[in-house]
Amino acid sequence: MSPQVVLITGASAGIGAALAQVLADLFPNIRLVLAARSVDKLEKIADRTRQAGAEVLIVATDMGQPEQVKALAKTAIDKFGRVDVLVNNAGYGQMGPVELIPIEAVQRQFQVNVIGAIGLIQEVIPVMRDQGGGKIINVSSLGGRIAFPFCGMYSASKFALESLSDSLRRELEPFNIRVSVIEPGPVSTEFFEVVEREVDTTMPNGKNTPYRAAFENLENLDKLTKSQAWSSERVANVIVKAIVARHPRSRYIAATAGGLTVFMMTKVLPTWIVDRFWQKFYGIDRVAKDWKTRQRQPSL
Repeated sequence: MSPQVVLITGASAGIGAALAQVLADLFPNIRLVLAARSVDKLEKIADRTRQAGAEVLIVATDMGQPEQVKALAKTAIDKFGRVDVLVNNAGYGQMGPVELIPIEAVQRQFQVNVIGAIGLIQEVIPVMRDQGGGKIINVSSLGGRIAFPFCGMYSASKFALESLSDSLRRELEPFNIRVSVIEPGPVSTEFFEVVEREVDTTMPNGKNTPYRAAFENLENLDKLTKSQAWSSERVANVIVKAIVARHPRSRYIAATAGGLTVFMMTKVLPTWIVDRFWQKFYGIDRVAKDWKTRQRQPSL
C-alpha cells in the first residue's frame, strides 16, 4: 500500500481532509495528491500528513472548471507517473424546491458533482489501464438512493454519479479497474453551512415564496440530523476499506442504520408512505396551508 498514489478531490476539509490524514497515519510513505479550491487549507492538511510520513502534492482545483480538472490529472501523472486510487469526493448540496433554483445553479451543481468527476475519471482511466489496474471511488450519498424534498438537484446529481459508477464498474472490470461508491448519511462537516449559503445566494427571497414553511424548517435540518451524524474520520475509514480491499464492494453505506433505511424506503414501504414521511420531515406538509393562509390575508 505504501508506494501507491491516491488522488483525493475535496481534500481541504471534511471527509477528504480526514481521509488524507487517515491514509497518512496508516501507510507511511504513501503518496497523496490533494485537490481543492483553497490552497491555504490544503497546505495545512499537507503539513499534517507530511509529518506522518506521506509525500504530498497539492493542486488548487475548482471541479467546476474543466480545464482545471484536466490540469489536476496531468500534474499528478507528471509528478508520480501513475494514479492507483482516485477518490472523487468534491461536491456540495444545492438545496431548495426545484421550481425556484436558477438554471445557473443547476448547471453548477452538475458541473461540480458529476461532470467534474467524469472529466477526472476520463483522464485517469488510460493511466490505470496501462499500469495494470486501479480503483475509482466515488463519494455519493444516501441522497443518491433516496430523493428527498428540497434536495432535488443534489439528489439528481448523486443519482447520476451512482448510475455512472454502475456503468463504469461493468466497463472497467476487465482492465482490473475497480469502481466503488461510498454513500454517507449525515456527516459532521460544514455541509449544512454551505447549504445555507447556497440557498441564501441562489434564492434570497425563498421565505417569500409558497415554500416559506419549508424554508424555515430547512434552517433546523442540521439540528435534526446531528444525533445521527457520523464524524468525517468514521466515513474516511469506510473509504479506506474500499481502498485496501482486494475485491471491493460496489457500494459502502456510511450511515447509522443506512442499509435498513435504503432497503425499507426503496424495496418495502409503499411509495405514498415514503412520500408522506419525507414531506413531514422537511416541512413540505405545511406549505400549502401556509400559502393559502397568507393569500387570504389582506395586503397592507
